[in-house]
Amino acid sequence: MTNIRVPVALTIAGSDPSGGAGLQADLKTFHQHEVYGTSVVTLLTVQNTRSVFALKLLHPKFVSAQLDAVLGDLPPTAAKTGAIGSGKLIQVIADYAKHFSFPLVVDPVMISKHGSSLIDDAAIEVLIRELLPHAYLVTPNRFEATRLTGLEIDNESQMEAAAACLASLGPRNVLIKGLHTGNECIDLLWTDGQSLWLRGEWIETQSTHGSGCVYSAAITASLAKGVGLPMATQNAKEFISCAIRTAPRLGQGRGPVNFFSPSNLCRD
Repeated sequence: MTNIRVPVALTIAGSDPSGGAGLQADLKTFHQHEVYGTSVVTLLTVQNTRSVFALKLLHPKFVSAQLDAVLGDLPPTAAKTGAIGSGKLIQVIADYAKHFSFPLVVDPVMISKHGSSLIDDAAIEVLIRELLPHAYLVTPNRFEATRLTGLEIDNESQMEAAAACLASLGPRNVLIKGLHTGNECIDLLWTDGQSLWLRGEWIETQSTHGSGCVYSAAITASLAKGVGLPMATQNAKEFISCAIRTAPRLGQGRGPVNFFSPSNLCRD
């Protein structure tokens, strides 16, 4: 009997019981990219497509125990973070990240698609000081990038300035997402001091719940398979664009994207 070698990716994130965001979205995305997904839960939410009703942080020792269990038995070849929730939990993850031999993608989740805050200002300071220096890639949307840098982002020049500012905080690479200009949705990958622009059609829809989680998870999955960062990011851009365009109409609020959509479905 032949053993099949499968890449492993780890998500360190919050739980969304509606399945559209958080670690559930990450695991679905890993699976769609043929990567075995493991998870460490940082916080629990009570939410659906309409709202976040409650949030409960897990104890730092419990998060640490989960990390020990996964890393000691199923070592990943790439990992990502999502909603972490508190400075104490961010510090726990940062202490582990110092020793990671694999790329870490930091998705600095701050506000849910419903507008609910998932992190406070004190925790953001810990994220900047302790976690970002250990990130292979940080993937804020433009609003999160503004909160991290204090710089407004309304055009491509401002996007580049914010990316350079974020890179100065320690992450090796920066991806700022979601500049909306006309009919375009523009993302910027800042790597080695150079700009790589990723342009796509702006899709007017309510089905964007978890889209940031899916985007960063798709990048993480490709990195786990050994794909280089520019190609991993381009593939993820295509995947999330297609997943949004073909999203099912689920729920009564901001619905989830289409996790079953292959990234080549929307290519010409």
